[in-house]
Amino acid sequence: MTTSNHDTDTGRRHFLTAMGAAGMMIGISGNAYILKDDKMYIKTAGGALAVDLKKCMGCGTCMTTCSLVHHGKSSMSLSRIQIQQDSFAPFPDDIQMATCHQCEDAPCVKACPVNANKANDEYGFIRDIDPEKCIGCMQCIEACPYTPKRVQWNPETRCAQKCDLCVHTPFMNEDGGPEGVRACERVCPVAAIKFVTELPDAGASDADYVVNLRNDSWALSGKTIED
Repeated sequence: MTTSNHDTDTGRRHFLTAMGAAGMMIGISGNAYILKDDKMYIKTAGGALAVDLKKCMGCGTCMTTCSLVHHGKSSMSLSRIQIQQDSFAPFPDDIQMATCHQCEDAPCVKACPVNANKANDEYGFIRDIDPEKCIGCMQCIEACPYTPKRVQWNPETRCAQKCDLCVHTPFMNEDGGPEGVRACERVCPVAAIKFVTELPDAGASDADYVVNLRNDSWALSGKTIED
């Protein structure tokens, strides 16, 4: 069986496309990607944010704090955590909190053509975006399977951004990340956000990241601690 030049060129293009999507990470950052059976595999994240929507008051403190520690200004539009409120929906469906799930096989990471969106080896494989590498193509935003998108467009830097669990927070004087401080978690006045290391299985929905964070202290306020 002979191989035509067309077939050879097509195969070469597929190979280069796959390696471009991987950011040439194989052999450079060995824990970031593994190519197996023509698929890209991304290490499991070290943790993600879970929320209790029956505690959340929709105050927006987490959003303003997120933008403060990352950008030095209070701006809900620059927050990497988003709260949606529906005044016509019954409790507890009136509030939804959108947090990044740090997906196991993160579609946003796979979609980045320049390896700006990558699994961060140093901090428990957090899915992270390097603004110095981001070319603003928005492919990672389109690839995010959730609504609203957990990767946001920053109109000021004209780059994509997402929750990095406060690893890169130039305006916070403490270390963030899985072993440090998550600003939104710390400032929530009702402790409705928690960093968890036991993550749902791949393909989990938003509902899988909603947990019961109510305790005996919460019960003292006259509110139920059961779902």
